[in-house]
Amino acid sequence: MVLSEFQIVPATPDMLPDILTLEEACFSSPWTRKMLEVELTSNQFAHFLVARHQEESATQAEPTIIGYHCFWIVFEELRLMNLAVRESMRRRGVGRALVTEALRLGLEQAATRAVLEVRASNNPARSLYTRIGFVQISSRAHYYTNPVEDAVLMEMNPLVISSGRQRDRGFTLGGESASTDLL
Repeated sequence: MVLSEFQIVPATPDMLPDILTLEEACFSSPWTRKMLEVELTSNQFAHFLVARHQEESATQAEPTIIGYHCFWIVFEELRLMNLAVRESMRRRGVGRALVTEALRLGLEQAATRAVLEVRASNNPARSLYTRIGFVQISSRAHYYTNPVEDAVLMEMNPLVISSGRQRDRGFTLGGESASTDLL
């Protein structure tokens, strides 16, 4: 299926089973249901977005949630925590749109810098973050488990939204039309 439209909306507690399924499919050491639930419902700094098929394009056989992003806004810092996109939906602008919406929300709430950690071997994610404007600032030895691996620390300082152009992928942010040309 060629997906031309998706929307990004705040996650709700009823989406937790689908988010957990995606988490388990994407990570070798996934967050537990309880960890996701705390981030979604109890952490005052946490924000949770999901990318989902537009209602009219989703079918019963396809999962509605195709990606999610958990991030924290703590005073002047935006911390990207977890980003997951269904494998069949990667390289279609979903991850970029989720990160860009997090950057927009961070700026809206007066964040001035953004930080993240990513597995050293996760070249697609590192490339995405670099294209968006993050730079590597450090690494943490043996940070990840299953398998044990270093983390690459990346930062965007000052926090900005890239004006780089991409093909229009047609998605909506909470009901408003947008395209990656604007991001």
